[in-house]
Formats: sequence, C-alpha cells, structure tokens
Amino acid sequence: MKHVVIKWVLLLGSAVFLAGCCACRSFQTKTRRPLVGTEWQLIQLGGRNIRVDVEKFVVRFAADGTVTGRGECNTLSGRYEAGKDNGLKIGPLASTLRACPDGEETERALAAALESTDRYDMDGPMLLLLADGELQAVFQAANE
Repeated sequence: MKHVVIKWVLLLGSAVFLAGCCACRSFQTKTRRPLVGTEWQLIQLGGRNIRVDVEKFVVRFAADGTVTGRGECNTLSGRYEAGKDNGLKIGPLASTLRACPDGEETERALAAALESTDRYDMDGPMLLLLADGELQAVFQAANE
C-alpha cells in the first residue's frame, strides 16, 4: 500500500511540474520575436550586464541578409547568414570610426562577439548569440 501512495504522489508531482513547464513554454512562444525585423537591444556582453540608452547598442537583421547596428558613437553594418538548426554567421562587419571614449571598448567587444557567432537561440523575447557553445551576447527585443 505504501508503494502505491508513493507512486501516486510522484505521478501527481510530475503532472504539476509538467503543467508548469507547459505554461513556461507557452509564455516563451507568445513573447518570442522573429530574428529578422526585430530591433535587438544589447543587455549582456561577455558575461557582464550592459546598461545603455535605448537607442544605443542595438542590432537589426533584415530579410535581405544585411545586419545593421548602433554602438555608443558608431554604426556598424555587414552581412549575415542564418542556417538550419539556428546556425548564424555574421560579418565581416564595417563600422564608422568616430572617437568614442566612453563606449569604444564595448563597441569593439560587440563587433567581435557578433563576428564570432556561429549559432543563436531564443528565450521568449531574448536573443542569445553563441560561439562554440559559449554565450557571447544577450539581446532583448526593443520595447519589451
């Protein structure tokens, strides 16, 4: 009898857990934004949080295979190619060369992270860029 009760408790606990996961997946699906056409705001780079103005450190992937973005002082542009299984190749990137004492290091790190990307993933309204399985940068869909 004791084994039957334990099985029912485990079964009930598993059902509650799975129901909760379904709600999470539903939320992630509803809040997910497309890679192409969304303006992506940088929120994490190289493991550190980035706090910037809304119009700075953003990228946008266009349907024609171009990627454009803004840093602290400079703009960037280039090509990208999205493949199967969320493969993503970005670059080479071109950038304007305005002096930017407060954001130059972050701009260079962002360009390097973009160009090293080989895969992306989505988590709700978040875009995660990875290189060799390592998280390089996290973006959030603008206006979220």
